[in-house]
Amino acid sequence: MPRLVARIRIMPADAESNLDSVIHSIKSSMPVGMEMKGYALEPIAFGIKAIVGDFFLEDAEGQMDRLEESIKNIEGVGEIDVMNVSRQSVKMK
Repeated sequence: MPRLVARIRIMPADAESNLDSVIHSIKSSMPVGMEMKGYALEPIAFGIKAIVGDFFLEDAEGQMDRLEESIKNIEGVGEIDVMNVSRQSVKMK
């Protein structure tokens, strides 16, 4: 089955959110068959940063919803924004 790469911007719940803890929680709570392959911290404003993560998942019905829900349920996560979804063989900019 083809795999997808989803790039998702994860906003902190508040300015005091510990992003290292959020990243660790996201990585350790991924549903079966999904993984957080990499991430970067993106400055937003006033010292607040967002996590931009690349996630691998199967190209099957309902997988994207499962991924989004698993991220939203992490303590310290505010809003999420799916920036891009593509097949794993495609290079994302």
